[in-house]
Amino acid sequence: MPIKEDVEHGVEEEIREPLMAENKNLTDGLEDHDESSKGHPWMVYFYTIVAVCGSYEFGSCAGYSSPTQTAIREDLGLTLSEYSVFGSILTFGAMIGAITSGPIADFIGRKGAMRVYSAFGVAGWLAIYFAKGALSLDIGRLATGYGMGAFSYVVPVLIAEIAPKDLRGALTAVNQFMICAAVSVSFIIGNVLSWRALALTGLIPCAVLLIGLFFIPESPRWLAKMGRQKEFEASLQKLRGKDANISHEAAEIQIGVGLMVCQQFGGINGICFYVSNIFETAGFSSTVGTITYALLQVVVTGLGAAMIDRVGRKPLLLVSGSGLVAACIITAVSFFLKVHELSLNAVPILAVTGILLYIASFSVGMGAVPWVVMSEIFPINIKGQAGSLATLVNWFGAWLCSYTFNYLMSWSSYGTFILYAAINALAILFIIGVVPETKGKTLEQIQASINA
Repeated sequence: MPIKEDVEHGVEEEIREPLMAENKNLTDGLEDHDESSKGHPWMVYFYTIVAVCGSYEFGSCAGYSSPTQTAIREDLGLTLSEYSVFGSILTFGAMIGAITSGPIADFIGRKGAMRVYSAFGVAGWLAIYFAKGALSLDIGRLATGYGMGAFSYVVPVLIAEIAPKDLRGALTAVNQFMICAAVSVSFIIGNVLSWRALALTGLIPCAVLLIGLFFIPESPRWLAKMGRQKEFEASLQKLRGKDANISHEAAEIQIGVGLMVCQQFGGINGICFYVSNIFETAGFSSTVGTITYALLQVVVTGLGAAMIDRVGRKPLLLVSGSGLVAACIITAVSFFLKVHELSLNAVPILAVTGILLYIASFSVGMGAVPWVVMSEIFPINIKGQAGSLATLVNWFGAWLCSYTFNYLMSWSSYGTFILYAAINALAILFIIGVVPETKGKTLEQIQASINA
């Protein structure tokens, strides 16, 4: 097709050469800017603030089910099975969002895609608010899940495309920070607000995002890919003046997919969705436990975001994975003692220690870093398809984990966490053997390293 030929033979020829040379034209200035990271960072920061409203919406969706479980079941008369469907159908919607997010973001642009996903979020929260039974709840949860899955791909990709290399890791990690912040806020205010009122709070990030999109430019990398040179230049001027960066080489998709498997199959969504019940089962106050959990993940995620461009992606992943293994083992021991009625006084403190260590370990690395690495290793020419595949794998893992968690806990509470410990141990081996370090490299350098 003409547009494809234009992208592959026109824009690619015009942009790829300057990326390898120095001081030739505006697109060359993209890479030059990554060396100095000057220009107009305020616009990059503002852009990021608007984009991560999508991340906050993500977290609002993820955090909704835990504090509302008892109230929704009592008000609408749902069985445990029906509520498990409601809790897990979010991730099924996210899988659909993952499948379509890349093609939509590639076809109508990052900003247009964000508007579409926000509309799904608004519709979903309103359906939950007005729900009179399980069907309405599930439809609303499915719609919010769709937006959630799509945001999980497009937000880190969008930030990575507009950020200079020395800020890219930290700014992309803000995505995970906002997710954790929203989950924490949901956990905390969910103890005060009714479940219907809590649903209405999910509309706020959608509204802020929709308004903010009027004041930020389109992703310059996407504009370059589409051959819209004048808009491309205008976007760069608005973002960072004369300088910015674009990537064009192919990447190996397996790295991103593998990291998503490591992230989700280690148990995070089962624990996050049902953390209140975990504390109750262990004999600890669910209110105190969830509030502590909520505050801790925000603080540690912030620390991870601050360290990612200094320490590097791979070290954070290894520290995170090691902590997850230890946390799962501690939690498994607590439930083993409870099942066999041994040292019962130690059960609550061990369970709380294990769960809090789990969320701290996840937040410092495994939560944010896979999304950062995915946004870095996938270049513009295959970013939509590769990103959709990786995000689909992520949400399939999230659905499988959240749907099976209650059944696994019924089968064996300590066996569940032993299983998660084994998966996280395998994730450490994968990180050591496969995952590249991308700290301090331009997207072009990352692609050259992968290709080599």
